[in-house]
Amino acid sequence: MSAVDVLGGHRLVPVVVLDDPGSADGLGDALVAGGLPIAEVTFRTREAAAVLRRLAARGDLVVGAGTVLTATQVDVAYESGAKFVVSPGLSAAVVRRCQALGLAVIPGASTATEIMAALDLGLDTVKFFPAEASGGLATVKALSAAFPQVRFVPTGGVTAQSAPTYLAHPAVAAVGGSWMVAPDLLAAGKWDEVTARCALPGVTS
Repeated sequence: MSAVDVLGGHRLVPVVVLDDPGSADGLGDALVAGGLPIAEVTFRTREAAAVLRRLAARGDLVVGAGTVLTATQVDVAYESGAKFVVSPGLSAAVVRRCQALGLAVIPGASTATEIMAALDLGLDTVKFFPAEASGGLATVKALSAAFPQVRFVPTGGVTAQSAPTYLAHPAVAAVGGSWMVAPDLLAAGKWDEVTARCALPGVTS
């Protein structure tokens, strides 16, 4: 199954940094209530795998692992119930391990060379990262002109205000963002606010 298929039509992907598995249920409830039953749990914290496992066990969320840097982390993500893997850059070892396990993978790419390497690995969807620092939508337009077969998931500096502009471009499959799952909201357990921020006017989730 392709990365776009695994995302299930959701055009917003909450990028979650959470080190408290006990908060996973509240987060999951908030995302589902907000009509955005998907999450990328970044492997930036010690308890990331436990958070991922708890969210995946619910059965009502599409859960992936983010900031995956090694093939070993791919194995951990797979064993924890991840349906997709996201990396900040392009690692052939990570991609091949995902492919061996049947996991959808979205590697980071911000240059033509990286996109060609992704194509060589049989991929057609990349995470455009860091989106804003790499030229934003102007760069996506330039790259998509050269690679019309590639879909992009801009992440990094994308906000609720800029997301609709990215999503209006036909080469953009989805955007990743953290405004709806900001660390201060998660730490304070402000689940109603998380739910409210899941909605983005004019954008189908």
